[in-house]
Amino acid sequence: MKNIVILISGGGSNMAAIVRTAQQERWDTRLGARVVAVMSNKADAGGLEFARDHGIATAVVDHKAYASREAFDAALMAQIDQHSPALVVLAGFMRILTPGFVNHFAGRLVNIHPSLLPAFAGLHTHQRAIDAGCRFAGASVHMVTADLDAGPIIEQGLVPVLPGDTAATLAARVIVQEHQIYPKAVRSLLERM
Repeated sequence: MKNIVILISGGGSNMAAIVRTAQQERWDTRLGARVVAVMSNKADAGGLEFARDHGIATAVVDHKAYASREAFDAALMAQIDQHSPALVVLAGFMRILTPGFVNHFAGRLVNIHPSLLPAFAGLHTHQRAIDAGCRFAGASVHMVTADLDAGPIIEQGLVPVLPGDTAATLAARVIVQEHQIYPKAVRSLLERM
């Protein structure tokens, strides 16, 4: 079985989209894959309840309990490794990971970013796209490398930037694309394993 571990920091809407798609498309029988755990760096992350309600193991590794980023990443790695993951999926996990963590899961670590990479890596992507006068924005699923938002792109979804858009209205359209392209990208990675 190809085990998937998903990391979240908040509501977990992308995690939920992946879990629902995996169940609807019967990834367990079709692809020999299943979401086995959802983990968060925040105990109050809303997505943990969704995971528990869907019979998925959950864990919290609170980054504030560790003296350094390296110590937190080591504890998180140990927690993830208990599930022997084929894929580790970052779904709104709001932590910059150390090179040691990224190297440990090299080739198995995937993320989604709310821009058409390589444009607008980092934060405040929607406002930056509007400020730059972009006609289109979107989201990118990519493999994670040591360089922030710079890994190979797996899938992208495109939305128009409309006259009068705010960061919030643009984000609302982009998240719809994210919920479509992230499960598709994860499925395509599993099909190649």
